[in-house]
Amino acid sequence: MTTTAPTTSTPTTPTTTSSATQTGLDSLTSNFNTFLTLLTTQLKNQDPTAPLDSNQFTQQLVQMTGVEQQLNSNKLLQQLVDNTSSGVSTAVSLIGKNVKAASDTANLTGGKASWTYTLPSGVADLKVQVVDANGTIVNSVAPTDMSAGDKSFSWNGKDLSGNQLPDGGTYTLKVTATDSAGNTLGTTNYQIGTVTGVTQSNGSTFLTINGSQVPWANIVSINQVAAASSSSTTPSTGTTTQ
Repeated sequence: MTTTAPTTSTPTTPTTTSSATQTGLDSLTSNFNTFLTLLTTQLKNQDPTAPLDSNQFTQQLVQMTGVEQQLNSNKLLQQLVDNTSSGVSTAVSLIGKNVKAASDTANLTGGKASWTYTLPSGVADLKVQVVDANGTIVNSVAPTDMSAGDKSFSWNGKDLSGNQLPDGGTYTLKVTATDSAGNTLGTTNYQIGTVTGVTQSNGSTFLTINGSQVPWANIVSINQVAAASSSSTTPSTGTTTQ
């Protein structure tokens, strides 16, 4: 995978729920649970000869509903704040910028899909597999470059039988690295590319990178794309193409 050489900028991370809002929500939740406990105990231990007055019972139910509505209102309000401060409004500014985001998946577009994976030191055996949405292995290679660092992997969209798979599918990269003793080593997969779109789903913000939807929270770095030049560089120390 080839990208335009970027100039480094400070990574951006999404804002989190404010401590004041979270404290208030926790307090409401505690009060709500306490209310349910007291009401249940009262019903279990009421005097059969003098049962709970229906008007009083109704008032308590109304109070319970009010607390529940307040909890839901706080959640919706916090979601609105998150969407405004660290959601679409902020993410839109990333369109056209080069980003690196943790992601195991990529879409097959134009007959190819690509990833970047990071290897630790001490790798003695390495296997890279592409898996479809059904968990079926459609491609498998054993790269010879096992040095530490970022490696680019580009897949030509063909399965193990050499058949070209159609565009549009989502595929997962599975990297298995072990040391000389057979112990599994940790690896991380990334998507590196230019942000071309922003979407919102179930209160979460996603960026479109290389045709794939990547959660905003998965971004690890943001770079300004440099002006086009006669030469280009790759973001990794090694490249595997299959």
